[in-house]
Amino acid sequence: MWMAAALAMSAAAAQGQGGRGRTVPIKPGEECPPGTTLVRVGQCQAPEWPAPSIVDYRPTSTLVVDEHPVPRAKFPVIDIHSHTGPTPESIERLIQEMDALNIRVLNNLSGGYGAELKQRVDFIRSTKHANRFTLFANGLNGFRDVEPGFGKKAAAQLEQDVRNGAIGFKIFKPTGMDTLKKDGTRLKINDPELAPIWETAGRLNIPVIIHTGEPSEFFKQPDMHNERWLELALFPDRRQYLNPNKVTFEQLLAERNGMFRRHPKTRFVVAHFGWQANNLAQAGKLLDEFPNVVLELAAILYDLGRQPRSAHTFFVKYQDRILFGKDTYAPSEFPYYWRVLETTDEYFDYYRDYHAFWNLYGMGLPDAVLRKVYHQNALKVAPGLPQSGW
Repeated sequence: MWMAAALAMSAAAAQGQGGRGRTVPIKPGEECPPGTTLVRVGQCQAPEWPAPSIVDYRPTSTLVVDEHPVPRAKFPVIDIHSHTGPTPESIERLIQEMDALNIRVLNNLSGGYGAELKQRVDFIRSTKHANRFTLFANGLNGFRDVEPGFGKKAAAQLEQDVRNGAIGFKIFKPTGMDTLKKDGTRLKINDPELAPIWETAGRLNIPVIIHTGEPSEFFKQPDMHNERWLELALFPDRRQYLNPNKVTFEQLLAERNGMFRRHPKTRFVVAHFGWQANNLAQAGKLLDEFPNVVLELAAILYDLGRQPRSAHTFFVKYQDRILFGKDTYAPSEFPYYWRVLETTDEYFDYYRDYHAFWNLYGMGLPDAVLRKVYHQNALKVAPGLPQSGW
């Protein structure tokens, strides 16, 4: 792809200019040619030897600053966005790991529906750790093959799932983006056929957590300007610029917001900050326009940690509208969240290079804000969570 081409051009540029010290002039506003970098104003030069690939270049920082790793969250945490639930084989290990991290409740968004969900809830209730795990229900048949009458059936299923112990409802990312209706057209998230589900959630006083779309860069070609190039090169299913439905990031958000507008009595939790943690002004507008919406911060730590002052200001301003979530359950990764949220540490590593090739900085949130983000806001948004002992 473009990286291999750039390496070849780098070597060719070095040879064509007679080795070290020869430069390529550029005009104001122009970019350096592939394989070269800016060395002086208006002058680009190729390295004397081939550059390492994006996956191999791992420079060791020489910066010496105070470090304050945070292995355990300062206050008890509700992880509202997990896809891990206990089994007879895993429950004691999970409890040990959660206790070490100070995670009080792990909320599994992959609860399923019907008999599958009931079985999971019944198991949790049968254990001595019944107040440590909760479940959200999922859409009937994955929202596939929607046709007239589907919404009422799905709403009835949700009502039964809540009676069986679900404390919320989760919409997965294919809905609105990839899922097709029975007639072969794209199922929009604001399709009127789905309205009975949102109305039922509002009546039952349960939150709906919605994952809409993907990061905006996934909808663009993976060229040398795309900061998610490596992730797109690794995961074919994230290449939304190839989506056969031709849906855009902007379309998805507009359709989602239309649903929020039409259902003001339903509480919506926007997963992953709505993929707008890289644009906090837009995230703020979303919260300002829709009082029935809150954000959760799963899998967007890399955006918060590269703008710690702006993120600090945002979290203080909207401290009642943000929930903690992690998504992938990995005990070794949670401390990065605690460190970004709790400390003012500078320039420390992130745990996945394909998410971010930059380092993180701490936001240094006040204790009152941390308590809200870690658990107090979730207790209000999802009344089915354990309400005592905090």
